[in-house]
Amino acid sequence: MSGYLMESEAEARRLAEQAKALPVHGHLITTGLAPGMKALDAGCGPGIISAVMGERVGPQGSVLGVDLHPQRLAEARAHCAALPQCSFKQGDVRKMDLPSDTFDYVWCQFVLEYLPDPQGALAELIRVTRPGGRVVVSDVDGMGQLNWPFPAELEADGRKFAAVVAAAGFDLHVGRKMFHFYRKAGLEQIRVHLAPTWLVAGAADARLLDDWRQRFATLEPLMVPAFGGKEAYSAFCERYLGLLSDPDALKYSVLLITEGQKR
Repeated sequence: MSGYLMESEAEARRLAEQAKALPVHGHLITTGLAPGMKALDAGCGPGIISAVMGERVGPQGSVLGVDLHPQRLAEARAHCAALPQCSFKQGDVRKMDLPSDTFDYVWCQFVLEYLPDPQGALAELIRVTRPGGRVVVSDVDGMGQLNWPFPAELEADGRKFAAVVAAAGFDLHVGRKMFHFYRKAGLEQIRVHLAPTWLVAGAADARLLDDWRQRFATLEPLMVPAFGGKEAYSAFCERYLGLLSDPDALKYSVLLITEGQKR
């Protein structure tokens, strides 16, 4: 994933804050992560979820985090320094240098949305999972598009924003596709869990506002031509942040967590 769309100097902090804001521990338990398991965190980023996984599997289990970015791996190793059951390896989730049929549980969150061939990446996750093991993909569906009230002009600009990130290779709707991909891949006992990435009834907190400010800043080189100039793009960003801050508006985003068992 050398062309990671959101890469910036501040990306590690954004990823860490995003992971901390989600009830990941509950998602891991619901999808089958248990003490003593050998687990993989595919696309581990700064290791926030790897640490939660390490605490869950305990000292009798193990967690391997794989990420392509050396800086993320350094951050992950530092974050998990007190968890000897956690280790990290540089690699591409689309083709990991790992033996087949290895892991009891494979977790992959906010990764397939960036990949042009998510089915190929899923096949690799399945390959490294042992027969009877669980493969879990947690990803977005329609991020940033579910708001009410949503002024017509702002909604139209939001669709423009979404079209630009889609053209750059980000799939806003990959979450809804995973059930079909799991079926085609031959996984069994498939279940899909729906959870909010965020749910804001009223004004958003500082963390979510900062998250969106960083998204907007990182994507500015892509967006300015589409919006016809920096001033127009900045105006859109301020209007969207204003919507997030509106005490009378509902804003939410959907996370779909798909799990299945390897034959």
